[in-house]
Amino acid sequence: MGNKNTVLKVKNLALSFSTAEGSVLAVRDVSFSLYEGETLAIVGESGSGKTAACRTIMRLLKQNASIEDGEILFEGKDIVKLSEGEMRDIRGNKISMVFQDPMTSLDPTMRIGKQIEEALRLHRKISRQAAKARMLELLQLVGIDDPKRRCRQYPHEFSGGQRQRIVIAIVLACDAKILIADEPTTALDVTMQAQIIDLFKDLQEKIKTSIIFITHDLGVVANVADRVAVMYAGKIIEIGTADEIFYDPRHPYTWGLLNSMPTLDTDTPLLYNIEGSPPSPGNLPQGDAFAPRNPYALEVDELYEPPLFQISDTHYAATWLLDPRAPRIEFPENLEQRRTAYFERFGLDVGL
Repeated sequence: MGNKNTVLKVKNLALSFSTAEGSVLAVRDVSFSLYEGETLAIVGESGSGKTAACRTIMRLLKQNASIEDGEILFEGKDIVKLSEGEMRDIRGNKISMVFQDPMTSLDPTMRIGKQIEEALRLHRKISRQAAKARMLELLQLVGIDDPKRRCRQYPHEFSGGQRQRIVIAIVLACDAKILIADEPTTALDVTMQAQIIDLFKDLQEKIKTSIIFITHDLGVVANVADRVAVMYAGKIIEIGTADEIFYDPRHPYTWGLLNSMPTLDTDTPLLYNIEGSPPSPGNLPQGDAFAPRNPYALEVDELYEPPLFQISDTHYAATWLLDPRAPRIEFPENLEQRRTAYFERFGLDVGL
C-alpha cells in the first residue's frame, strides 16, 4: 500500500468458543493490516470466522469466547490486553461498527435526531446547539433528504436502507478512525444495496476513514474495496488488492466465489455453486480444510495445511497449487467470461 500508515495490525489471532462438545477454534492464526483511508473487504461464507475476527477487534465477544493467541495493535496498544474500561474509550469512539440489522442499533422510542445528538455529545463533548447543527450535517452527508423535518421522526418511519444510513450517521458522529461494517447490505434489496455501497465509497473519499467491510458476497465489494481478504474455516486463505483478487485469483475457493456471482449475461439459467458445505470448526479435516470441496485437491492437501505462498508484494494465497512442484491448473471454465461480464455490468475497467 505504498507509504500509507498502518492504523490497525492483527497478528496471529486465534479465537475459541466453549461449547457442549468442547473448545472450538473459530479463528485460526489470522493476520492482516489496515491502512489509513483504505477499505479492506473480508469475504467468506457464513461460519468462516470473518465476523468473529472483527468482533474481537471491538472486544464484543460472547461469554463463551476466549482469545487464545495473537495481538491487535492500535495506536501503540494491544487491544487484546486492554481492560474493559480502556476499551470503552476506544469502542464507538475510535473504532465503530455498523451491524447487519440497523434496528438493533437504534432506539425505537427515540427520534433519530436525538440519537445522533446523544452520540455527538457523548463522544465529542460539545454543546447542545453545536450537536444539533452537526446532526443535521451528518444526516445530509449520509443522504437523508430534508434533515430538518426527518430528524424529528422515529426509526420505524424510515425504510431499511434509510435506517442503515442513520446508523452510519451515528457512527460518523464519533469521528472514528476505523469503521467496521458487518454485512451492512445483506438485509436490503438490490437497489438499496447499491446505494449503501455508493455511500461507503463516497464517505471514504470525503472523510478518509479506514473501513473493514465484512460480506459473504464478493460482488458487493467489487466497486468499493482497495484490498480483499478471503476467509475459509477460520483462516485467511487469500489476500491481495481488489485487482489481484478479481483479475488474478489463485485459490480454488476464490475461483468458486467469483464464478458463483450472478450477472446479467450468464448463458445458463443455473448458477455455479461450490459443492459441499464448510466444515464445522470443531471437526476440521486433516490438512487443508477446503480439500473435501476442492476439485483440484492434491494428495498433499489431505495431509498438510498449506502455507501462505507469496505471489506479489501484496498478494498471498494458501494453496498447494502454488507450490513449484504442483501441476499447472488453469482457471475454471467460464470464470473469465463471468468475471468480465460482472465488471462490465458495474462499468468497471476489465482490461488487465
